[in-house]
Amino acid sequence: MNIYLDLFTTFFRTGACTFGGGYAMLPILQRDVVENKGWATDEELTDYFAIGQCTPGVIAVNTATFIGYKYKGILGGIAATLGIVCPSVIIITIIALFLRTFADLPAVAHAFSGIRACVCTLILNAALKIWKSALIDLPTALIFVAVFFLSVLWGLSPSILVIVSSIIGLGFKRARGWNT
Repeated sequence: MNIYLDLFTTFFRTGACTFGGGYAMLPILQRDVVENKGWATDEELTDYFAIGQCTPGVIAVNTATFIGYKYKGILGGIAATLGIVCPSVIIITIIALFLRTFADLPAVAHAFSGIRACVCTLILNAALKIWKSALIDLPTALIFVAVFFLSVLWGLSPSILVIVSSIIGLGFKRARGWNT
């Protein structure tokens, strides 16, 4: 199959099956992109999510673009980006046409409650998978604890936390010697 079509359809399926934003798509991407396709490693996917969060735009779109670009250059980035965006455009258009009619129905409200609960579980599952590859030693565990408390207690911007964490990570790496 044409690799660009494969990128498009893989990300189209991810976009069509993801409710709840970029974090909810992480387990799907981990399975499809890392395990099934081998287009990225767990570490790369984690890095793409981190970069995607601190760059302008939607995390899902940024991550798809990074993966597509890494795998097949500019055309790969475009194919992956279009794939992740198309389902949302289609779904939003359909919802906009019918939402006024159905928004007040109890069944719709209950369905969205169920979807939100499911998304929380998917995000937790993704976080546990990332945990294994991200917290590899004491310095990364300390960064995790510090970022957790800074984000929860003070609500610091994720962009600031990512930038400061990367600087601290570089400091730890330099202190240990670049080859370790």
